[in-house]
Amino acid sequence: MHTLQTLTAQLRAGSDLSYDEAESAAQFLALAELDRDDKKNFLLALSDKGETVHEVTAFAQTFRNYAIDAGVEAWADQAIDVCGTGGDGSGTFNISTAVSFVVAAAGVPVFKHGNRSITSSCGSADLLESLGIALEAPHDVLRDSLKELNFCFFFAPAFHPVFKQIVPVRQLLAAEGKRSIFNLLGPLINPGRPAHQLLGVYAPEWVNPLADALDALGLKAGWVAHGLPEQGAALDELSCAGSNLMAGFGRLKSERGELLSTQVGLKPCRLFDLKGGGVQGNRQLMLRLLAGDSDGIIAGLKDSVLLNAGVALYIAGRVDCLVDGIAAARELLDSGRVAQWLSRVQEFYKGLTSDKHG
Repeated sequence: MHTLQTLTAQLRAGSDLSYDEAESAAQFLALAELDRDDKKNFLLALSDKGETVHEVTAFAQTFRNYAIDAGVEAWADQAIDVCGTGGDGSGTFNISTAVSFVVAAAGVPVFKHGNRSITSSCGSADLLESLGIALEAPHDVLRDSLKELNFCFFFAPAFHPVFKQIVPVRQLLAAEGKRSIFNLLGPLINPGRPAHQLLGVYAPEWVNPLADALDALGLKAGWVAHGLPEQGAALDELSCAGSNLMAGFGRLKSERGELLSTQVGLKPCRLFDLKGGGVQGNRQLMLRLLAGDSDGIIAGLKDSVLLNAGVALYIAGRVDCLVDGIAAARELLDSGRVAQWLSRVQEFYKGLTSDKHG
């Protein structure tokens, strides 16, 4: 019978955990009665050894099973999530949130899973809330939102109550500047379980392992990506700055390598072009982007949104190639259809009574 301490000792000896052992460890970490220092020691030992695909997959599956079910199975087979792990320290605009709007306006169900800002000045939840989207809408409202808007937002704390047992340990690690497997898990444990995903990761060494993990979790298709915008910088998403590493999974498993904006007809840009700010600044930037404000929007930022949206439409099977996906995304933005879609979203959520924001 394993304990968390014996599994920690195994890791310190340099031995990987089997899938079943990693599953047991994840279950131990979810227990309220276990000592916080024991949990911390395990996570440090796992990080120091280096997480394997089996270990990441087992953790992801365990916490997917713990997540609250919102009853969105009817959309899951066609749905996509577009998100990053965070932690790249780049301070960029909320590109993945803008992309999710474009993709939803294209008719693809979007299961957006996110949280308030932890490492940046404006997280996806912060921005969505500023745009009038209720973060903790009841499940029936989420389903209605999917029916009417092809979009719903799963506010992570509302769907992962077991993380109450993990957060204090993560705070201890963060205070020491330490990462753990939980810095990777958020995008892997979307409670709606979309069949497609475009996942950005903060470090290049995680591109292939996370693609393998998502493949093992049974997703139909997707990419894991990492941006290399300039020397000494990193992005947890695709962009037109520098180069991008990517690895496909599911139907796109054979697609792995480097992607440059010029390969798909977009101009290169600078990392500075992608910079964001606080919540209100990013809100105004989002509204200008969707309104087609060519004077107020840097071309590199718009093109980076188009690149990611084109890839997402390709992953979801709506287009046959990236160039077609980018063209479709551009038409949606330039025609005002995405701005019109956001107006419908705001009207939809305006109708919620205060108790429904619960």
